[in-house]
Amino acid sequence: MKMTNPVWALLKDLTKKKGITEIIINSPDFVFIEREGELIRLNVDLDAKSIDEFCSDVAKMNRRKFDALNPIIDGVLPDTSRINVISKEYTNGHPAITIRKYLRSINSLDTLDGAFLLSNKWIRFLKALMTAKLNILVSGGTGVGKTTFLNVLLQEIAPNERVVVMEDTQELDIKIPNTVRLFTGHQSSLNGLNLTMRDLVKNSLRMRPDRIIIGEVRGPEAFDLLQAMNTGHEGSMCTVHSNSTVESLMRLENLLLLTGYDLPIKATRYQIQSAIDYVIQLDKDRARGRFVAEISEVTGMEGDRILTQQIGRASELGL
Repeated sequence: MKMTNPVWALLKDLTKKKGITEIIINSPDFVFIEREGELIRLNVDLDAKSIDEFCSDVAKMNRRKFDALNPIIDGVLPDTSRINVISKEYTNGHPAITIRKYLRSINSLDTLDGAFLLSNKWIRFLKALMTAKLNILVSGGTGVGKTTFLNVLLQEIAPNERVVVMEDTQELDIKIPNTVRLFTGHQSSLNGLNLTMRDLVKNSLRMRPDRIIIGEVRGPEAFDLLQAMNTGHEGSMCTVHSNSTVESLMRLENLLLLTGYDLPIKATRYQIQSAIDYVIQLDKDRARGRFVAEISEVTGMEGDRILTQQIGRASELGL
């Protein structure tokens, strides 16, 4: 990593500025940041060579190949920000770089300080959910803070528990002593391995976990996670990309279909409702930033329909 490289120097300078959640580099002279939900173009002029060298640095740092045959990097930077790079062979002549920054001031429920618009009453409620070891699904669209919020919840896990965390790239921050971190392999990784998330979830069940944590469920690993939640692994958590509580449960249902098992719809939904205890739905807008839009309890089934009960919505959860 060469700090004389203008791209690294720019990132170092931007770390001193508060409220930046995204950094986007489309080309040497089209660089944007997102702050408080607004995209702002920066008055900078990088050069193509510096951007290419930066991409090479990121690839080496994340033990990835990066070339025409391996054109995508999903990785992390030294400050644990998430980075995605797409090679210039698949863009308009320059690598497309997207960096997701995390709000480092938010590292526990006690330091939310108004973030996510949660009152103290609801913070105490979330702490109680974690203490009771209930299974939680954190749901939301792109950029609403799912990983940040899951990180906050993880800090409430008791230090005597054994936790297995599974991710594609390291984003979650957990300081429990008895923690095992597992990562999926990639076809473009230097060692050539390609362990899937489902492989990791299956293996985690042999590792005596108290809690199983998945950064994001997006494939057939949903089946194995729900099986784990239903067989004594209480207090497990994951995130899912979805725009509402109902849609998040439908998303899990669709992911279960990817396993190839021909399960009746009622049996599939029974697995979901018996595994998930609470759904925390996140959202964002320009006026409020990122916020908890809704907290819902999964209460059972009526016929072949999953029942949920909304116990708090944005107008009630806020300060």
